[in-house]
Amino acid sequence: MAAARKNKRVAASQPGFLKLNPAIDHSESIIGRRKRVNKNKKKNWNKHSDIQDVEEFLDDVRLQEKATGGLVSEKPDDSLFYVDTCVREQPKNIQQGGVQKKGKRSRPLRIDLILQHDSLIPPPKDVLAYQQPNAKKQRRISKRAGELAAKGVLPRRQKQLLRQKAAAGPKVQTPANNHPERPYYDLWTESSKDTADPWYLEQTMKKLVKRPDKLNEKPSALPAVEVIAPGGSYNPEFFSHQALLLQAHEVEVKRQKEEERLERQLAFKREDTATTETRFQEQVEGLLEEEEEEEEEGPVKEGEVPMKEGEDPAQNSSAKPKAHREKKTERQRKREKAEKEKEQRRRVLQSLTGRRQQLFQLRSIRAELKTREQRTKQRQAQRRARQEAQKTMPRRLGKLKFQAPDLEVQLSDEIPGSLRSLRPEGSILKDRFKSLQKRNLIEPRERAKFKRRHKLKYVEKRAFKAIT
Repeated sequence: MAAARKNKRVAASQPGFLKLNPAIDHSESIIGRRKRVNKNKKKNWNKHSDIQDVEEFLDDVRLQEKATGGLVSEKPDDSLFYVDTCVREQPKNIQQGGVQKKGKRSRPLRIDLILQHDSLIPPPKDVLAYQQPNAKKQRRISKRAGELAAKGVLPRRQKQLLRQKAAAGPKVQTPANNHPERPYYDLWTESSKDTADPWYLEQTMKKLVKRPDKLNEKPSALPAVEVIAPGGSYNPEFFSHQALLLQAHEVEVKRQKEEERLERQLAFKREDTATTETRFQEQVEGLLEEEEEEEEEGPVKEGEVPMKEGEDPAQNSSAKPKAHREKKTERQRKREKAEKEKEQRRRVLQSLTGRRQQLFQLRSIRAELKTREQRTKQRQAQRRARQEAQKTMPRRLGKLKFQAPDLEVQLSDEIPGSLRSLRPEGSILKDRFKSLQKRNLIEPRERAKFKRRHKLKYVEKRAFKAIT
């Protein structure tokens, strides 16, 4: 307690100390009965120490620093007081007779008072705001860029931008909206005229991506609706109708030949039919040959290795150890090396002789090159013709092949005499479906087959039994 009273007296007896908060009274202190506490133990220091007066003093100091920017006792008199020597003007809301006008005085708004900065203590410096990641590296890069710029050397990114700008062409100056020669802009046109700079559109990612040419090509060169031949009319000419009948006849003949070829492949010959003799031969086959082989083979001696059929007795030396390969002498190695070098020289001389002989074959070589070029051109023309023909042919898009529909043709005796007696043939829906398949828009398909998952059960109910 003695220490607390001493701190209070020291705080209150400081020269020039002024209390800014009148609610805090340092002189008033309730001193109770002294309590005997052992201060030798550390746990009793904060528990039985009275520091309220010190905290009040520090709160008063903080309040002065916050409100006035420092201690009032340390401020000069000029900053605290001033002499008012100006002449005040008569307020505007007072009339000439001295009667005050009715109305509110001009006061600041409440929101402005709330937003005012009431503390004179400057905010703490934000150290993180001045820190930058890789600041040392960035300073080194900027220093290097400044040195290169002083020498007239541009960085790679800037060079690339300049090349792109030069490739885009000169910048188009867009006329102003109020320019009299500006073209009229139609709001309802299908495509608007792009007057912006192409380089600017490319850099700002506003330019549309170029559509690949492959997407503009149609999958087939066939028309959407194919017109039938003149012979398919309700009143066709004789020759046109006969030509259409011949075309249908060729299709049927081709289909019939395909069926006959398939039957020939699946048919069996009468000679291959099994008879009693052939069956007996199959049953007896192999029995007589085994008996003859057993009779021809004689008894084998002890220790002798039996020879296999077709084996030479001189080659039956598996029991004998193989002889080791003798090591070549130095003389043999030198002879082999000399022969190898001689063979290499002979091949080099042969190639040189062949090249010299080609000089006398220039005419034949030139003729061969011309023949090869003509053959290449013919193959290219054939390939182009094949590609053009494939544009009108259906491609293999799925596991099924495209099957052309039957020709809708009437025989000579079925041709009606008038349009009223004409009988409709075919189906528009099937025709459109086949047309989509032929133009490679959809893959050929078959009708899905219905397969029952569970078997049907037949149950006789009571009502049925009652009736029967």
